[in-house]
Amino acid sequence: MKEYWQEIHALTMRWVRRLSREKFSMLFTLVQPMLFWLIFFGNLFQRAADMQITQAPNYISFLTAGVVVMTVLNNGLAGGVDLLFDKENGFLERLMTTPIHRSSVILSRFIFVMTITSLQVLVILGVAFLFGVQPATGLLGIATILMIGMLFGVGLTAISMAMAFSVKSHGDFFSVLGFLSLPMIFLSSALVPLVGMPAWMGFLARFNPMTWAIDAVRPLILTGWTEALPHVGMVVVVMVIFDALCLYGSSKVFRRAMG
Repeated sequence: MKEYWQEIHALTMRWVRRLSREKFSMLFTLVQPMLFWLIFFGNLFQRAADMQITQAPNYISFLTAGVVVMTVLNNGLAGGVDLLFDKENGFLERLMTTPIHRSSVILSRFIFVMTITSLQVLVILGVAFLFGVQPATGLLGIATILMIGMLFGVGLTAISMAMAFSVKSHGDFFSVLGFLSLPMIFLSSALVPLVGMPAWMGFLARFNPMTWAIDAVRPLILTGWTEALPHVGMVVVVMVIFDALCLYGSSKVFRRAMG
């Protein structure tokens, strides 16, 4: 067991060192969601948004939960990119010939992606705080937001890594990534509440796990525990089912690819 955790630690630190060498990529990864979505998009639609529909003090307050979950979505779906590049340059194949537990490769990637995502979420909440958005549930609410993000991110990262092992090139990977991410964002309550959507979009959004995550995070930020607790309890159930399905399907891909 000690050797297993040493392998996981070594592989996780490899992802960290790779990211630290790509300073521009690291900066863009941290800045993009809060700059483009929270600041630009939030301020652009500040006056256009109907506060009676959003049920929030202002549009940035409403949007913060959506940006948090969008960040989890984008990081999770992109979580397999580095594995794909390792596969294309032959490093992954060489790594698989060494006497390591193959599951350590997968687990180290999960840990890395979830850690980076949690840091990004904290940065987003910090920037939102500068715009007057203070989580109504305090520090415990922030911890709960991180928990929801990790539950959602596990399933997404499993999907991404399964794609990395399945597709033939990074071009195919990014095509599928774009096809998945944009519909999930727009068919969710990230930008508009369900009551403000056309009926058919609102119907489809209810089947989107992203909507459940946002609708649990939003009251943690805006209203408090009384309204948030039922949503948090429901989202945990939904995410456990979502993660179980994603991990089950992905495990078959991993076994076939690593067998």
